[in-house]
Amino acid sequence: MARKIATAERVERAELLEFLRPRHKVILLTTRRDGRPQASPVTAGIDDEGRMVVATYPQRAKTANARRDPRVSACVLSDEFNGPWVQVDGEAEVLDVPEAVEPLVAYFRAISGEHPDWDEYRQAMVDQGKSLLRITITDWGPIATGGFPPELADE
Repeated sequence: MARKIATAERVERAELLEFLRPRHKVILLTTRRDGRPQASPVTAGIDDEGRMVVATYPQRAKTANARRDPRVSACVLSDEFNGPWVQVDGEAEVLDVPEAVEPLVAYFRAISGEHPDWDEYRQAMVDQGKSLLRITITDWGPIATGGFPPELADE
């Protein structure tokens, strides 16, 4: 039986954004004060300007880390665990309410589409004191799939 061959396809920004838009399962990496990575499983979307957006709270470690050091990385996964994935790197900015409210609307739209009551959603974001991480993607690796190296695929 033939083995699955690993792939690593370099893509341009437009292809990257096309790949990212339907994928919302992300492991976000920020940097702790001591320099070690902080990994956080998050739900992410892509806004109309091509930035990755993540809803959060001001008290979360990822938020504090991004305020201190805006350099972040994210591993974007497919719904199926062994599906294609990509690492993106970027610069994060942290938005707090009230500035975060409209960007949080864009976050919701990017992931779930239209909300039945936007006024209610906006008020909930204020009431919950939500924040938003908005990440400008500066670099990315190839879109990859797991498997055997080509030289071992037919053994």
